[in-house]
Amino acid sequence: FCVDGLKGFVEAIGAVFPRSQIQRCIVHQIRSSTRFVSYKDIKPLMTDLKKVYTAVTKDKALENLMAFKDKWGSSTLLRQKLEDSWDILSTFFAYPLEIRKIIYTTNIIEGLNRQFRQITKNKPSFTNDDSLRRMLYLASRKIVEHWTARCRNWDMVLSQLQLMFQDRLLPEPGFPLAFPGRETAFTLRAHTVSPLGTQVDKPS
Repeated sequence: FCVDGLKGFVEAIGAVFPRSQIQRCIVHQIRSSTRFVSYKDIKPLMTDLKKVYTAVTKDKALENLMAFKDKWGSSTLLRQKLEDSWDILSTFFAYPLEIRKIIYTTNIIEGLNRQFRQITKNKPSFTNDDSLRRMLYLASRKIVEHWTARCRNWDMVLSQLQLMFQDRLLPEPGFPLAFPGRETAFTLRAHTVSPLGTQVDKPS
């Protein structure tokens, strides 16, 4: 799961999916970090910070983080924020580069939520929770019609996921493991991983 910095997210996910891995959104972390830095220092700081989250391995990222800490140690709040969040900021280093590009940010789900808000903002109230769920379901059916961009290197991503999650990556009903000429949908735990690089909650 990729999450922003909202408190309680990690605990809530862990309670329902104890085997899940949590990744803090890198984009959110960068935005949050620059709040503690003067404007004139943002550009050089971002150059040094980029060396941390674009490192090839977790060990190299930690090495770059220590160098970042030595150089920008005067920004105490920034340094503390990065160190306190390192465990969930570095989760994605366990994955190949192709998968990291998909899971490092919550931008995809935020885009979906933005479209949901555009649909619901003009309706002042709903009679009950089910009426809201029905509207969001119908909206999601319409939204996914525009998801036409294929995730880059999806075949490689899918192969890597199969190797990493052999006991948890299952074919969606109606889609065999290998079906030449068609996209393949897979279920990873309670989420559908699509070739578009998006994850959509499946009803229980």
